[in-house]
Amino acid sequence: MNRTPQDNQEPVDVVIMAAGKGTRMKSSLPKVLHRLGGRALVAHVVDTAGRVGARQVVVVTGHGATDVEAALAQGVAGVVPQFARQVPQLGTGHALQQAAPLLADDGIVVVLSGDVPLIGEATLRDLVAQSAGRRLALLTIEADDPTGYGRIVRAPDPEGEGEIQAIVEEKDANEAQRAIREVYTGVMAVPTQLLRPWLARLDNRNAQGEFYLTDVVGLATVDGVPVVTHRIDDLLEVAGVNTPVQLAGLERAFQRRQADALLEQGVRLADPARIDVRGSLVCEADVEIDVNCIFEGAVSLGAGVRVGANCVIANARIDTGAVIHPFTHIDGEKAGATVGVAARIGPFARLRPGARLGAEVHIGNFVEVKNSTLAAGAKANHLAYLGDATVGERVNYGAGSITANYDGANKHRTVIGDDVHVGSNCVLVAPITIGAGGTVGGGSTVTKSTEPGSLTVSRGRQVSIPDWKRPKKK
Repeated sequence: MNRTPQDNQEPVDVVIMAAGKGTRMKSSLPKVLHRLGGRALVAHVVDTAGRVGARQVVVVTGHGATDVEAALAQGVAGVVPQFARQVPQLGTGHALQQAAPLLADDGIVVVLSGDVPLIGEATLRDLVAQSAGRRLALLTIEADDPTGYGRIVRAPDPEGEGEIQAIVEEKDANEAQRAIREVYTGVMAVPTQLLRPWLARLDNRNAQGEFYLTDVVGLATVDGVPVVTHRIDDLLEVAGVNTPVQLAGLERAFQRRQADALLEQGVRLADPARIDVRGSLVCEADVEIDVNCIFEGAVSLGAGVRVGANCVIANARIDTGAVIHPFTHIDGEKAGATVGVAARIGPFARLRPGARLGAEVHIGNFVEVKNSTLAAGAKANHLAYLGDATVGERVNYGAGSITANYDGANKHRTVIGDDVHVGSNCVLVAPITIGAGGTVGGGSTVTKSTEPGSLTVSRGRQVSIPDWKRPKKK
């Protein structure tokens, strides 16, 4: 990774702790791969590391290392991390010892946790500034309930801002120390050349028999290195995930923040508590979104777009003035899906990868479109399938009609020219071209291409048998 650090600042290297088993998640999935807002917990952290200009990112893996490394191997938002294995897991200090050989001495190390996904970019920049290449900087917070956190022990001071003497883990804390409300969040920034000898001096003489990274505070004090804090008041930024209950709570808090951001931009949300954004959602002016909608991947909504209730939209661009009626499912996957200006989609419609809909296209209830292009004004209003098709302007595609695009081994394309009318309950067997201006009579199975302007009817002659009796049960 070649990223530019802030002006007049040492390079920043980020180490992400991601080796824990996460027993309390009660899952075979490594804890850091559980998802928040559609992305793995650790992916959020890698992304933030990139946004603060990290020169390199090292992820310390242990439990489920193969899965964690595979999940991150292709990178997150352009950040491709390196990996250090921690086997066995002997504490946070031991984890940093595994990462240390990958770190250059000219940088500042920022230590993050793979299960603390919402740490802010601005917070990390402030913490690095506090370190300034010569101090150990700790991120702290005042917790109403400090249970489980390491306590910040300061020298006696009437203002409560005495020099930091140590971080005491809860299991090693006495009663007075457990009453301290300023806690260490697990995030620190420290010059690598100072950290490296401290790591070598760590021992495991404590209640848990582990090598605590927090013991570097005492070592810094002994060496006369200043220890400073950057205190924040947003608990959500440093909230970790250890149980399914905590993950669910963090998901709702995360989604509410995204909803509030959309409202600030002018998006009309029918209920900000009932929207999930599991990727990126970009909205232009006067967008309206009804309740229980889910947005995944990369979605953009043009000016004046209206999205009805209970829609799921993933990897799609919806252009100006389009209306997505309730219960519509759009998933463009890698190929993407587009909906043109003033188009009308749904209710109960499904757009699959490669759906490209032009201006004022109508896709009605129980219509599925896959890998197909519909030009301006084309309509398929109900109960139809368009797969691997190129549909011209102003085409009317009847109810119950399908493109038979698969021969059992390969997919084939159907081309429907401008102004074609396809009657109800037709089967167009690809590869085939329906000439512009043509008409296909209802109930036809068409296996050969047709000339422009022609009427095509392909169905058996109607036979009626008078006075016919149905069979009776014996």
